[in-house]
Amino acid sequence: MEEIFGPRGLIARAHPEYEHRPGQIQMAEAVLRAFEERRHLVVEAGTGTGKTLAYLVPAIAAATARGGRVVISTGTKNLQEQLMEKDIPFLQRVLPKKFTAAYMKGRGNYACLNRIKKAENSPILDGLDDVDYFEEVRHWARESEVGDRAELTELPEHLSFWRHVDARSEICLGQKCPDYDPCFITRMRQRATDADIIIVNHHLFFADLALRGGEYGQVIPDYSAVIFDEAHTIEDVAAEYFGAQVSNYQIEDMLRDVQQLPVTDSSVNRELTKNAGRVARFGENFWLGFTRDARGEEGRYPIAPGTFARKTSAGEIEATPLGDAFLSLDGALQRMETTLDVIKEQPPEVENLVRRIRETRFNLEFIVAGDDRSYVYWLERRGRGTFLRASPIDVSTLLQDKLFDRVETVVLTSATLASAGNFDFVRRRLGLTSGPDDFREQSRLGEKTDELIAPSGYDYEEQAVLYLPPRMPDPRSAQWAERAAAEVFKLLEVSRGRAFVLSTSLSGMRSLYERVAPQVEFPCFVQGSASKAGLLDKFRRTPNAVLFATSSFWQGVDVRGEQLSCVIIDKLPFAVPSDPIVSARQKFIEEQGGSSFYEYSVPQAIISLKQGLGRLIRSTTDRGVLAVLDPRLRTQAYGRLFLQSLPPCRVTTDIEEVEAHFRVQGTEFKVEQPA
Repeated sequence: MEEIFGPRGLIARAHPEYEHRPGQIQMAEAVLRAFEERRHLVVEAGTGTGKTLAYLVPAIAAATARGGRVVISTGTKNLQEQLMEKDIPFLQRVLPKKFTAAYMKGRGNYACLNRIKKAENSPILDGLDDVDYFEEVRHWARESEVGDRAELTELPEHLSFWRHVDARSEICLGQKCPDYDPCFITRMRQRATDADIIIVNHHLFFADLALRGGEYGQVIPDYSAVIFDEAHTIEDVAAEYFGAQVSNYQIEDMLRDVQQLPVTDSSVNRELTKNAGRVARFGENFWLGFTRDARGEEGRYPIAPGTFARKTSAGEIEATPLGDAFLSLDGALQRMETTLDVIKEQPPEVENLVRRIRETRFNLEFIVAGDDRSYVYWLERRGRGTFLRASPIDVSTLLQDKLFDRVETVVLTSATLASAGNFDFVRRRLGLTSGPDDFREQSRLGEKTDELIAPSGYDYEEQAVLYLPPRMPDPRSAQWAERAAAEVFKLLEVSRGRAFVLSTSLSGMRSLYERVAPQVEFPCFVQGSASKAGLLDKFRRTPNAVLFATSSFWQGVDVRGEQLSCVIIDKLPFAVPSDPIVSARQKFIEEQGGSSFYEYSVPQAIISLKQGLGRLIRSTTDRGVLAVLDPRLRTQAYGRLFLQSLPPCRVTTDIEEVEAHFRVQGTEFKVEQPA
């Protein structure tokens, strides 16, 4: 590792801007040791460590030496693209040992050739614009090598018909598909099979992990090791894919596919048409039951006990109106399944539909019954969609069984994994430490797992100041909004704009924007007024700009130089307790005799806060001010845990010291130019 990462190593000789970073070498050595000894590793590598190359080089060494594939899973598509377009090509030029790499996205990003052909004669288009867009998609699919919708740069980001022509797993016909060989998923999997390194994202990884051992949907070839970058997000992603889900979209898609079946028997067709009408009618009744109260608004809501059935005063179980609607829908789906199942010489489309109906009925019954206490049952409304979900409350045992016990080496890394200087929180949440359940198994995994906090390459004491304004009211008080806006105004005047103002909620963001933007002379942008990429581009190009945003800008955003010189965070980012998954996790911890506040809420908020503050210092020459307006950092006992977890920068309550820091910064302002 010294020969590669050292001051006169391979990378230093090949990269004119390379900086020697001791933390990078420490991390690379730890990752290599994990591969060689077939151990797991948890490593926090703060901004400036150079963690991407620190895990890529050992991964390449292990894959080429042992012949086993290594999967690298990222939290975002942006990081995937950076790896494939920048870091991998650089290492392929520099390293003496040749290696290959492949890039895999979630199946929904790819077009399905078979479905596009069928769509030519089916009513999936909403208007004249869609007709033109579909023609472009059809022509592109014939010419494309990879079939990734990201190639359609001239079309709108959201195509209303895309879900009818994409290649997601539930509609896949597998090897029975007439377009199996030219299929974009088949080609993607072949490229991955031939590769030493496979780059995926967390959503694809856990979707694939949940399907492993099944006949349909699995796309990632077998691997001997996996590295999770941005590993602080994997608990939530794993919970999404290890659960059950049913939506109105799924049933609509099934009915559309029934209408397109190549069935020539007229009596069967009549029966299918009648069944489809019943499913549509009862389905509409069922989904309408979730829009007749406040839950008609977008968001997540728990499914309360008694939603589908309740006990009478006599102790008997009776169905509610929504329970009756479920029974009618399930009966109609069962009749559809029976009609399809008895078709002679079934085409693969019929087999696929029978499988999908059975899976839908199973998931729907599981969610409606709601009697497995290890799951939380909830619904989500998004646009026209209503999604019923059951998510595991605790994924630690699932990850032990499906991942840590079956894969030789798992590396978990992020700029933010530790809380109060240790990894207890992430180890507990992911099943890498001893606990009350399955003590022996968790202890074994704990002993097989190494830890490292790699030192950052940045001098935070010199480069950054943490400002905690004095005498702020409680964030829940009526005075909060006005005082917070006054502090933001004061900070922006001192920093001359050049700031992110990050809020923990949309309402908080809007309140600050509406109070502050009219008062300052700087250009102000607000999340939601344009796409995330568009807003970042505007911010980078506009002198003295200010961006008001929420959680989506807390991570995966990189703005270097003086253009971003101040990051202001309104409140400590505690998870919303009314969120059904958060509430269920807290209740689970309390029932086990623990403290949900100190074992879950505080560590989770610390990691989120570190992510937000990590937007500021992105290079050795960056300087700036971090500001947290929440007084609980100083007034509450747990505030000390937050402060212990933040970078070791100077802390002040004096706005004049903040002003002095900007005067020292004192270089001429330059707008960041596009690459």
